[in-house]
Amino acid sequence: MDRARNPYTPNAGAPPRYFAGRATEVEDFRILLQRLAAGYTEQSVVVTGLRGVGKTVLLGEYRRIAEEEGWVPIDAEVSKNTDFGPQMANLARRALLQVSPKARWGERARAAAATLKSFSLTVQPDGSLTGGLDVEPGWGKADTGILTEDLADVFEAVGEAAKERESGVIFLFDEIQFLGRAELEALIGAVHRTVQRRLPVSFAGAGLPQLPGLAGEAKSYAERLFKFPLIGELPEAAAREALVEPARAEGVYLEPDAVEEILRYTEGYPYFLQEYGRAAWNLAEGPTITRADVQAAGDVVDAELDESFFRTRVQRSSPEELRYMRAMAHLGAEAHKAADVAGVLGKASEQVAPIRARLINKGLLYTPRHGYAKFTVPQFDRFMLRYMDLDVVPPA
Repeated sequence: MDRARNPYTPNAGAPPRYFAGRATEVEDFRILLQRLAAGYTEQSVVVTGLRGVGKTVLLGEYRRIAEEEGWVPIDAEVSKNTDFGPQMANLARRALLQVSPKARWGERARAAAATLKSFSLTVQPDGSLTGGLDVEPGWGKADTGILTEDLADVFEAVGEAAKERESGVIFLFDEIQFLGRAELEALIGAVHRTVQRRLPVSFAGAGLPQLPGLAGEAKSYAERLFKFPLIGELPEAAAREALVEPARAEGVYLEPDAVEEILRYTEGYPYFLQEYGRAAWNLAEGPTITRADVQAAGDVVDAELDESFFRTRVQRSSPEELRYMRAMAHLGAEAHKAADVAGVLGKASEQVAPIRARLINKGLLYTPRHGYAKFTVPQFDRFMLRYMDLDVVPPA
């Protein structure tokens, strides 16, 4: 079949041609914006889940909805290599200038610009973040150098400017598990300030499943301020739609046995569905994708996932970290006690605890409950079993 018309999109964060299975999350976000716009308060949302379940895609859908509702969406990806203070100064500046271009600044927008200039000069004294903020700094606002205090001033200022323009701002952050505790505390506190002031500015984020715990440790009231929907594999009906509907739109039919074979392999994980759909389409002569086509595509899917989805996550791991993950894979896909993994390696728990901590810090493991760890990537245990033996570390 025509590869140029292949409707499946296994790319990081790429929206699928048919968006299936996330209706509840989408509707909850729309209601959040509508309630804030009407002056009500509502819990912000932090979507959590494993890699490849569509968190970034859902954030993209949130951006589309925000634009439909007349809000200004400001999106960013958190990174351990990025200084959060300057990043927030830049994002808040963008938010203000999109809500209210300088030529139309009212009193609140001008006050917000002064606050943002104070904050920008505090986190980046060279003035490189103050472009377009041609006002005197609003000393006494967002200039303490204490992020938990200053960021709340910034959110409040942006919210007041948005309210003046009868608009709203929504910050959309991906990978927020990489925020440090002080940074997460500052972000939660800033959102709390906007709730207290009933301002049309809020936050939606996405990250790995440990986020509710991290947020609760940063601020005890986080569970009352945010909803933490956990998304995972698609329900069977939605997974079928994600496979069948994009092909149907191109005049291609998937045999029921072909669909069953793909569902069995992918277990309904969205990224895997897109990868398998693409491979089967490219191999099939069409206009029907048969079970034989799907079976023939299996090796291609294994190779593509190993190279583009799994291997990139082990390339930044040390030999001892690889051995730890291989030992976990030996035990299976579920969460495992640290002592059990140590036992497979023939070591005491205390000896391997630093390795486990590094893997959690890198986002390769998370702790679903105390004393247990689990892979953040679905089917990662299968990959590790293919990738290496327990006593052998492959070359980098």
